Amino acid sequence: MYDITSVEEFKKLNPFIIVGCGGGGEKFANFEGVESVGFVDDSVKKQGMEFCGNVISSSLTELIEKTDAKSIAIMLPIGAEGAALKYAVQAIDNGLNVITSFRSLSLSENTSLLKFAKSKGVVIKEISSRLDVINKIFGTAPSQCTEVLPKITYKPKAPVVFVGGTSQECGKRTTTRILGKTAQEKGLNAAVISTDEMGLESPADLNFRAGSLSVMDVAAAVMGTMKYLEEEKKPDIIFVEGQSSLTEDGNPHPRGLSAAILIGSRSDAVVVCHRPNHPFREPRGIDYEIKAIEAVEPTKVVGISLNMRDVSDKKDILKYEERYKLPAVDIKNGGASRLLDVIIDYVGLK
Repeated sequence: MYDITSVEEFKKLNPFIIVGCGGGGEKFANFEGVESVGFVDDSVKKQGMEFCGNVISSSLTELIEKTDAKSIAIMLPIGAEGAALKYAVQAIDNGLNVITSFRSLSLSENTSLLKFAKSKGVVIKEISSRLDVINKIFGTAPSQCTEVLPKITYKPKAPVVFVGGTSQECGKRTTTRILGKTAQEKGLNAAVISTDEMGLESPADLNFRAGSLSVMDVAAAVMGTMKYLEEEKKPDIIFVEGQSSLTEDGNPHPRGLSAAILIGSRSDAVVVCHRPNHPFREPRGIDYEIKAIEAVEPTKVVGISLNMRDVSDKKDILKYEERYKLPAVDIKNGGASRLLDVIIDYVGLK
């Protein structure tokens, strides 16, 4: 009832003032047939700059007075629902139609806003999440958009180590925790962030089930967790547990989750975990994983943590070192200290 699903519906409401001078605002302005007559953004850094052929203003009221706009399009990111509501009320009060992209705050949940628009004789609609299409295909869909976290950007002061792997159940959880414990034993104030699939309490500083979040929220969750721990614990080093793999062949579905955690960690160094002769998974292998990690993020794989559960000859570790030209250790059997020394040397900790 309140959804817009075609550009033709936009055209009927021309011309627009667009609120939000980011990717969403630019995309909206570039739709063929959409006429934009002004832009507004709360960011002082953006105000006065040219954007899509117009100068960004700080005042919606000023643009309403200066232009012949009939509508506003609110293209603000997740986490800015308060500002979006403010602009919507201001526009409706001035007799303008409103197109929203609240995403995590649907119009159906804002009955007071709908009543206000009706009382002023204006149209208010939202860009559809198109969950109806997903429901048509699968017979089920979320009740609303699942992207809810603010899109923060944060780079920790402490060096960050991302613990990735070539598959599921290859040792990421164990490696992350043992490295954190070993760092503490060496006198470092270590922080361990778990993204455990089981979401259980564990010997980690914070544990959230990354797989329960929208992939669009995972990077923000990781960065927010690192920011919180730096403020609370002031760590010397941060270890972030990855999930799944960027390259595993047999189960492609969690690969986006793995990428999101890697991106959110903004890591200085990476450890790749591998389980030789894995009986349940189909890893493409260490070569593929290293190339994928270093292609996705400007970071460096500095060591390999081997899960030797399915290996009879433990001397095989040396073969991995020779092949990949990286330190390779059995993390559960005395290898943690050596691997941590390599990490400390690489990131420059003393």
